[in-house]
Amino acid sequence: MLGDDEDVFDSVTWESPAAPTGYATAGGPSALSGPGYRQSTSEEADQGPHEPKWEGYLLTSVKDPVKELAETKDAYVSYLVSAKTNLPIFSTPNPSSRRRFQDFVFLRDHLAKDFPACVVPPLPDKHRLEYVTGDRFSPEFMERRRLDLHRFLQRLSRHPTLQRSTLLRAFFESTEWHVHMHQHIAHPPGPDHSNGVIDSISDTLLNAFSRVRKPDERFLSMRERVDKFEEGIVLSERLWNRAERDGNLEPGEDLTGDYHDLAVAVQGLGFLESGITDPLNHFSNTLLEFSALLRHTTQTTTDPFLVHLHSVLTYSHANRAVLKLRDQKQMDFEELSDYLSGVTSERDRLAAVINGHAGSTGLGLGAYLKDRVDALRGADDDRSRVEKMRKLDLKIKELQDAVTTAHETSDAFSDEVLREQTVFQHAKEAEMKEMLGHLADGQIEFYKAAMEEWDRIIPIIQRIRVDV
Repeated sequence: MLGDDEDVFDSVTWESPAAPTGYATAGGPSALSGPGYRQSTSEEADQGPHEPKWEGYLLTSVKDPVKELAETKDAYVSYLVSAKTNLPIFSTPNPSSRRRFQDFVFLRDHLAKDFPACVVPPLPDKHRLEYVTGDRFSPEFMERRRLDLHRFLQRLSRHPTLQRSTLLRAFFESTEWHVHMHQHIAHPPGPDHSNGVIDSISDTLLNAFSRVRKPDERFLSMRERVDKFEEGIVLSERLWNRAERDGNLEPGEDLTGDYHDLAVAVQGLGFLESGITDPLNHFSNTLLEFSALLRHTTQTTTDPFLVHLHSVLTYSHANRAVLKLRDQKQMDFEELSDYLSGVTSERDRLAAVINGHAGSTGLGLGAYLKDRVDALRGADDDRSRVEKMRKLDLKIKELQDAVTTAHETSDAFSDEVLREQTVFQHAKEAEMKEMLGHLADGQIEFYKAAMEEWDRIIPIIQRIRVDV
């Protein structure tokens, strides 16, 4: 629990294995270690250029949902967000504040804009069925959302770049958050991302059907791994949700109901068989206990597992979007290069016509025919051609600068994405270990309790004697 043990965070190291955290219960996060919680960069001298670099740890918690302005139409829920950190960007090692869901939305949206090469984790979709049905101020709804927001902040805190962002610091520390939001909108961090000619030209050239002409094998393999991972997650969801085929049962509810019905039937049989009524009643009670145990396991283990599994899938979608954006940067460079080549060819054609060498420039039959048609129509004379060449020279200079910028941007973005994939892999492995560990613990607890129930009833059943 955050703040329960002041010494637990002092022993966080890179080498120690990550401790499973379970499903973020009301107590807040456990003391994690491993990637994302590194306290120094002294060991990083021998690391490659694409290895992420952490500067410290940030342990976050979302708890204590409270309904604000309860008796008004503007009612909303606020959550206590708190952290423990040794990052120098924070002014206190224990920042905390109260934030509402819209504040989380602002944080997520603007981190995605400020750090386009980073995999910014998604927020829970407020339009999913579980968020639409029921009272949004009910304890069950608020707790479900708290868990999702808690997981969102945990993912941010494990990221070596996002954990040091000024916006995240203000999210935890600022007492005038609304003022900070307006200032952030008016003066976003970093240089202006408007690239002039790149934006005006590439937007008209690119479309949804464009593909990278010279794909990088490194990113192709990444896409393949993402595809396989997401296929596995979707298949797992489908298998765990088989019980929902009829559309009105929760996972496990059909089996729970079957055991309950069997218990009722056995109890009825006991009334008919007067000589063995007591053993059959014991058996019926055991079936009822087992049915309740199944329901408890579904609520405490299976349901949280499925929620976390879907959350990991949406997190992977965010990673896929970053890889797609990297491809877009490369396509910008390729399309601008082609555009520059076309403009240069047109300029060379005009120069050849002016010099009396039309058709000898090697620009093809189309260019030659265009010259002949223009000559017959009187559409072009040398003066207009010279004016066109002057404009094309200016355009070529502008495009050359744009191509150089696009190439540098593409290369730099690719390097950032390579680092980002390492960060995402660490985060994904930590979450999968946590999620599957919690599932295994829940199943072990279930089978132990079930064995105890059946061990108690088996001797009673064995003592039944029926005269034939």
